[in-house]
Parts: sequence; C-alpha cells; structure tokens
Amino acid sequence: MKANKKTNIIVAVLAFSLILTACSKTVETTGTGTPAKDAPAAGKNADLRIMWWGPDDRHQATLKALEMYSAKNPNIKFTSEYMAFDAFWTKLPTLAASNSMTDILQMDGAYINEYAKKGLLMDLSDVDLKGLVDPRIVNNVKIDGKLYGIPLSHNGAGVAFNKAELEAAGVKLPHKDWTWDEYFTYMKEAHDKLPKGKYPFTDNTSVWDWYQFYQTSNGKGPIMQDGTKFNLDKDLWFKFQQMHEQWRADGTLPSAEATTAFKENDPKADAMVSGVMARGVTVGSVGVMETLNPGKISVVNNPVGPAGGGWAQATIFFSLSKSTKYAAEGKKFIQWFISDQEVGKTLGLTRGVPINDAIYKTLEPTLSKKDLMGKDLLGNALDKALPFYPAPQGWSDFTSLYKSEMEAVMFKKQTIEQAYDKIVAKGKETEAKLNKK
Repeated sequence: MKANKKTNIIVAVLAFSLILTACSKTVETTGTGTPAKDAPAAGKNADLRIMWWGPDDRHQATLKALEMYSAKNPNIKFTSEYMAFDAFWTKLPTLAASNSMTDILQMDGAYINEYAKKGLLMDLSDVDLKGLVDPRIVNNVKIDGKLYGIPLSHNGAGVAFNKAELEAAGVKLPHKDWTWDEYFTYMKEAHDKLPKGKYPFTDNTSVWDWYQFYQTSNGKGPIMQDGTKFNLDKDLWFKFQQMHEQWRADGTLPSAEATTAFKENDPKADAMVSGVMARGVTVGSVGVMETLNPGKISVVNNPVGPAGGGWAQATIFFSLSKSTKYAAEGKKFIQWFISDQEVGKTLGLTRGVPINDAIYKTLEPTLSKKDLMGKDLLGNALDKALPFYPAPQGWSDFTSLYKSEMEAVMFKKQTIEQAYDKIVAKGKETEAKLNKK
C-alpha cells in the first residue's frame, strides 16, 4: 500500500539523520535557447539551487522545464539536485542542520509542518495564485495562517481493485463511498468465491495508518490527536485486529510470510500480481496498477464511516528556504511553474494530477487509461475525504514499534493483547516526549 509505505518512510527519517546518500545527481542547468520576444527584462542574476525527489521521468521533465525558464529569463540559471524519495528525506535533514538547504525544494505534506515550525521555510502568502489554485486548497494547506509551500498537484488515498477477476468470480464490486461494513462483507464474499491462491485484500495489520483510516472514519480522530495527545481507541482497535486475525486463520488474507515479501509496484512481487485482488493506493501511484494488470483495474475511495473516509488534498509543494538570497526570483519561478501552459505540457503528470485545473484540461485529451486513473481516484475520494493526518514530529519510534509488534502477531509470536499493551505504553511515552517543554 503506497500511502502506508510512504508514511512509514517519512516517520523513519524525521530524526534528522546525518547520513548522506550517494544516489543523488547534481547538474547545472542553464538556458541554451534564445529568449522569447515577450520575455521580461533581465533582472538580478541568480543561480537558484533546486532539489526534488521522484522517478526518472520526473527528473527529465523538470530539467527541461528549468531550461525553458532560463531561456526566457537569461539572468536565471539553476543548479539542480534530484534523487529517489527516501534518499531525499535522508539528505534534507543534513542540509537543514548545516543551514545549507537549497533555495527551492520540493516539500511533502507530511514534512512541511515540521520544517515550517522550525523556521526553515519562507512564507509564500504573497505569491499570487488567483486563477491558478482553488482558494479552498490554499487555505487547507496553510500553517498558522501562512503558506509555506505552493501546491503542485492533487493527491489522495483510495483502493485499486482487480475488477476483471472479481467479476469473473461473481464477487460484488467495491463502489464509491462503500462503508467499512461493506468492506467486511466484501472480504467474506470474495474469500468464498475466489479460486484458491487468490485473496480479497492485502493484510494491513502492521500498518498503523490503515487502522487510523478506520478510527478517523468512525469519528474518533487520529491516533495522535492534535499531534500531541495519544488517542488509540481500544474497542475499535481490538475489533479491527481481531477481524484480521480471523481472516489470517481462515485464509482470507495471505500468509504472514507472503505479506512481508510483497514489494509495491514490482512487476513480479507486487501484491496485485501475486494473487491479491485489491490494495491501497494514492492518486500519484495508482497508474502503476494498470501497467501491471492491463485492462483489469478499477478504483474506488477508501471505505467510509460516519465521519467520512480516506483523504484527498495537495501533498507535494515547492517551498523556499528561509535563508535564500533569491526570494523574489524563487517566488516568480514557482508561480510560472504552475501557470505556464507550455511547461505544463512538458511536465505532464510527472508529479500527479496538476494543481492548475486549466493545465490538466489541456493534457486530458492526450492521456492514456493509466494516466486518467489518478484523476478518477481523486474524483472518488473528494466527497468523503477527511484531513491528511501525517505522523507527528519524532514519532518514528512509535511507528517502528507498532510495525514490529503487529508483525509478531501476524507470525503468531505474541497475542493481540500483548501487542496492545506495548503499543499503548510506547504511545504514552511518545506523548510525554511531544509535550515535554
């Protein structure tokens, strides 16, 4: 499940690791073309250091975008650094600790609050986003009334499922706004009707935020309320975990050995090429499921409860370092990055569904089925979406313990009750640290 994997990576690196990664690439990008006739007059010369994460198609598209900008603004050149997601979040804390962050940096929804509150990011509230970004989105991503990142794309959580194989087995398909009770019913029916070796869903026992989706949808709030108060609902938690234990016992879920061997998006080891009919995905990642299972995949939002379910909001941003010497130049570039139609075509969906709806509309007629799937998932998720609840600062110890203790349950090395006691103890310890002055 991509959202869960992402969250686990996030909380694992928030301790500001000092390990530098060797997998980054640094290049200097300068304009090589002739400036456009309508290009603004050259201003202050600036070499903007910019850093982002992502796959190779994002890297190449972004490099082209930077060349386009320098061609129109000869006084601006870029020194670019790009790498994989986990490498980025290993290196950035090191740069922050040495006061050497890049001028422009890609920022994630689960990190931005931490970096903003540490005084590392510049307030971008004066960037004119009228007609570019829905004001509701802008207000939703503000921190203490200030805008520390310009959103680049839409995102959200949901479920991808193998429609073709479920229909062939006669299983009632998940539908928009399906409830958790319907999810539980689906699990039983799919288990009864699917052939041997096929499973209704991934086993998310050890993934803390999959349970959190259940708790928040039932109106009980996130596990760490307001980022400081431990808030694990005992009754809901036991109901959820006992259900999963029963499913493992009767073969509804894959074995613990199979579950821990799955590798997301791997052509040979992803759960959905290994007999599993459905798993959690995000708007930005769901297209991979169509690539792995051509013509078979459909999408739906997460199961919902009385309070709603899942989340749908911008989680990728461009931010400026508080220490940049090129604030005006950086703000101008970021605004151009989300507003220019030509750069929009160049970037395509390399950061997900563009935040500027006008740009998406120009792209839509050219998109493949897998590319359209992200927008489809977003449309499913929006109506019932709850806020995005990232793990709070310093919570990596808790989530690591949660995973290890629940994997011990999966492998029958301890009981649910024993795991609960350890998780609660760690949660209260974490709460005390978060509230320590």
